[in-house]
Formats: sequence, C-alpha cells, structure tokens
Amino acid sequence: MAIKNIKKIMEKQGYRFIGKHSAVKICRWTRKSLIDERECYKSKFYGIKSWECCQMSPFIDCMNQCIHCWRAIELNLGANLNKKEIDNPKEIIDCCILEQRKLLSGFKGNKKINLKKFKEAQEPMQFAISLLGEPTLYPRLAELILELRKRGKTSFLVTNGLLPEKLLELKKKKALPTQLYISLNYPNESLFRKITNNKEKGAWKKFMKTLALMPKLPTRKVIRMTLVRELNIADNMIEDYAKLIKKAMPDFIEVKGYISVGFARQRLGYDRMPSHNEIKEFAKHLIKHLPEYNLLDEKEESKVVLLGKSKTRMKIKDKEI
Repeated sequence: MAIKNIKKIMEKQGYRFIGKHSAVKICRWTRKSLIDERECYKSKFYGIKSWECCQMSPFIDCMNQCIHCWRAIELNLGANLNKKEIDNPKEIIDCCILEQRKLLSGFKGNKKINLKKFKEAQEPMQFAISLLGEPTLYPRLAELILELRKRGKTSFLVTNGLLPEKLLELKKKKALPTQLYISLNYPNESLFRKITNNKEKGAWKKFMKTLALMPKLPTRKVIRMTLVRELNIADNMIEDYAKLIKKAMPDFIEVKGYISVGFARQRLGYDRMPSHNEIKEFAKHLIKHLPEYNLLDEKEESKVVLLGKSKTRMKIKDKEI
C-alpha cells in the first residue's frame, strides 16, 4: 500500500501528520476525561491529567516492524532524512498543540463536557512521546525535550532501546525525559526477531547495551511489557524476563496486555488479547523472581499492572519535570 493511502486511512482514524516526520493523535482517555468519565492509567499511577496530555511522535519511522504494533508498519520514511528536511523542535511542539486544539474543537458542543477541563486541555502540560514510530530516530530529540521542560511540561519518552547512543546523548545534554520507557516484549533474541521483524545483525546487542545503561540514567525509568497471548506470555519465559529486568533496574515495570486496535487487528486479531487476570497472574509470577518489586497498582480497563519498589515515588513531583 502506498504511503499516501496509508496516511489517508490514518487521518480517518484521528491521526494528524505534522511537517515531514511527526504526528499527533488524541488519546481516547483524553476524550473520556473531558466528559468526566474514566482517565488513563498514567493518571492513576503517576498523577498525569489525561485532559492535559498530548500523544505525539517526532519521527514516524521505526527500525522495527512489530507484529503487535497498532501503527501501519509499512509507513516508513527511511531513517536517513537529509538534515535540511529535519523539522525544528519548537515548531513540532507548537504544531502538535495547534492540531490538538483543532481535534478537540468539536467537543465544546458536547453537553457532557467539563468546560474547565476543556479550557485546560488547550495547553497540554504532558507530552507522551510514544504515538508511533521510534522517537530516538529524531536527530533533535534532546532539543525537543529541553524545550518541553522550558515550557514547564512533563515528557514521557517510549523507545525500543535500539539506539543506546541516543540515550547517552540525552544524558550528556541533560535532556532526559521526565520518565523514560524501554519496551521489553521479548525474553530472548529469538523472540525479539520474531516479534520485531528486525534483521539488523547487532540489534539484540544494542538492546542489551540499553538495558545495562538504564541504571546510569538519572531520571524515572520504566520497563514496559506488552504481552500477547500464545506469543510472549508463557510461564517458561518469566525467569528470562526477570534476568533482563535485573540488568535494567527500573523504578517501575508496567505489565500490559496487547489490545487489538489499528493495523494490529489485521495481524493478530482479538483472540490474542490476554485478559486482565492473565496479565495480573503473569505479574505475580514475575515478582517471585524480582523480590525487591511489589505489585503497586493496576487498572483493569487498560489491562495493566504496575510493579515497583515503593509507592512513595509513583506520583510525579514538580521538581521532576
């Protein structure tokens, strides 16, 4: 399918493409929070206001083509854009906010709308850099995160961990996000290859380097596990997952169930979605191998369980921006 056609489909799904390589989309939890219904698990776990969250990506390309990903894995720009084609971080942020406002504009006519929240939503204070693609491929990522911090906004960066040198750059430039997520969806290289379709010879070694680097990064760190039934949730994988987590020493572990949405529906379908109980049982077995971690919280609607060492650090403080 041509990139142009894929983009049209995604725009119908609520995506808005910005400049040459960025995108934004309103999360369903943002929508629900505006009418005083449920909020995202990030609100329950970390204190993030769902109606003030902007879900975006500064680079829609990715070196992986994960079978459980909701994005169109065919939507690849080529990771080597000319420097002149790289968009300015300030412009990306401004355009994300502008597009988010446009997408939210129709909500004002909803009789259930919380007008106070709607007004606050016009200036999102949290940027979830995790919509699609791999954000560490964006050459000016450090500038983008620093600009968000300058504006008093929190940033959650989700990466596949295949560019450890980029994380070292963020550390050197004091541009680490408020919270750094590393996706850990495979207990070994064999399953890594099967799930990601990554053919690069040194990819697994790069991932191992990122896990070893994590304890040295001075920011909040999270391992996020997306589990798919009959793929990466077997009991005999738990010990290997635990070994990798011990290498990373994260503050928190999010054990999350795959949800069949977007383009993932065509690859895996609905029957591969684990129940919340399956996720919770897996998490309980996992912490048997990680005695320093406890089950801190859960959100059934999102099929996610939070593991961590202490509840005292869950909520983000102003000084952590």
